[in-house]
Amino acid sequence: MNIQRISANPRLAGAVVHGGLAWLSGQVPDDRTQNCRGQTEQVLAKIDALLAQAGTNKSRLLSAQIWLKDIEADFAAMNEAWSQWLPESAAPARATVQAQLASPDVLVEIMLVAAI
Repeated sequence: MNIQRISANPRLAGAVVHGGLAWLSGQVPDDRTQNCRGQTEQVLAKIDALLAQAGTNKSRLLSAQIWLKDIEADFAAMNEAWSQWLPESAAPARATVQAQLASPDVLVEIMLVAAI
């Protein structure tokens, strides 16, 4: 079976496609001056683009891992953006946790697995 690496650099790939699945690496926002909702919307747009490159879409999500810098302050805002983005009846298995992210201005990071 072939392994396809999308948006790869020497450290990681934005997505890896193999065996009918697409694994997306953790996606973070580019404009980190925005609040959590704005950052989440940016991340979801990046996810849409990677899913399209992998030959799938958000209706085929299997699992999601979401990390928030401050879950108490930002959980509701992230969930609002997530719920507006997610197609009806397409909710994946999901975990959301608070974490110290790689950069202090990143408020959200999302990692997904989708069926092709």
